[in-house]
Amino acid sequence: MATYKKRGFKPKTKEEIQEFDEQESTTAEVFSSLDEGASKTEAWVSQNQNYILGIIGVIAIGVLGYLAYNQFVQKPTESNAANELYYPQQYFDQALNSATQKDSLFMLALEGAEGKYGFLDIIEEYNGTKAANMANYSAGMAYLNMNKYQEAIDYLEDFSSDDDVLGALAKGGIGDAFMQLGQPSDALGYYDAAIAHSSNDYTTPKFLQKAGITAMEMGDKSKALSYFQRIKDEFSDSDEGRNVDAFIGMAKSGA
Repeated sequence: MATYKKRGFKPKTKEEIQEFDEQESTTAEVFSSLDEGASKTEAWVSQNQNYILGIIGVIAIGVLGYLAYNQFVQKPTESNAANELYYPQQYFDQALNSATQKDSLFMLALEGAEGKYGFLDIIEEYNGTKAANMANYSAGMAYLNMNKYQEAIDYLEDFSSDDDVLGALAKGGIGDAFMQLGQPSDALGYYDAAIAHSSNDYTTPKFLQKAGITAMEMGDKSKALSYFQRIKDEFSDSDEGRNVDAFIGMAKSGA
């Protein structure tokens, strides 16, 4: 191994001098290449600086624009929409608890009154907000309760939520509408979607039971039995669980 790399080393023999010179030459070439590469990079940056600055400017404007939109447009819009939603929601809640004026109260919830927005106005005027999304759910449920099943399907399909209960109820509501329209196969598909959306003690046994009854009506007692058996195995303490043995008996009778 050569020793000339040590600090202060001076080559003495002819071979050491030659090897030392070769190392010096190689090192010079490396630094020359680096300098040349840096010069090319600097030249490219210099030639394209307007383009680079333009890209940076577009990105900066986009970020600032998004922040400004979110702060000065989206947030106030969300707040206004949420405030507007309060009024029709009162009519909706009253309709659910009314024995004689359901339809008229649901219509007030949908169309508004006294200069106040209804669910349909909020959906149109505040499209894309959380309040408009929630208005789609309430409008769909209002139409379902009014026996306007196609309208119920249309609005509930426009609603989306990761919430365990609301998301399942919306899908199950579409299933109910399809059942009323005489389309059990479509209904069963949405009941399955409601079951798959989340597992909880409220919506899951409810739609397992509806799915089982629908499968029975379609003549598939074996499939119906699987729904009822799951209620018995996993949700025996639910309202549906207390009556599930009767459904299991009916499904087994022809399965």
